[in-house]
Amino acid sequence: MGLIKKFKDYFLEEDYEEYEEYEEEYEEEEEMRQATKANTKSNVVSLQSVQKSSKVVLIEPRAYAEAQEIADHLKNRRAVVVNLQRIQHEQAKRIVDFLSGTVYAIGGDIQQVGTKIFLCTPDNVDVTGSISIDSDDDTSMKRW
Repeated sequence: MGLIKKFKDYFLEEDYEEYEEYEEEYEEEEEMRQATKANTKSNVVSLQSVQKSSKVVLIEPRAYAEAQEIADHLKNRRAVVVNLQRIQHEQAKRIVDFLSGTVYAIGGDIQQVGTKIFLCTPDNVDVTGSISIDSDDDTSMKRW
């Protein structure tokens, strides 16, 4: 019986060692998979969160001092539609000049979309297409 027991111990011990090695390799692989999942999750952005942060602000300034508020919206990555129809022409020109500098600094864009109406967009907003403005209807409208 001693010989049979030695055989069993020898073969069972060898199988047990192989099992331990396999189990250690499996645990290491599992840890690596979990670490990879954790790294991958941090790079994923939900489309809903992107869509919620996109806003368009409508502003009708009454004075040049309100240009700073418009610039703040642009810095916060919000598109702004500025209606300058209720402000004096010289003040409107100053606001447009200020906003032109602002959108240049942030890499955005400014477009005239109507008579004294401008669309200012930060770099995260793409505007496609164009609007033709017929200035013959408004003879009092001075050229920008």
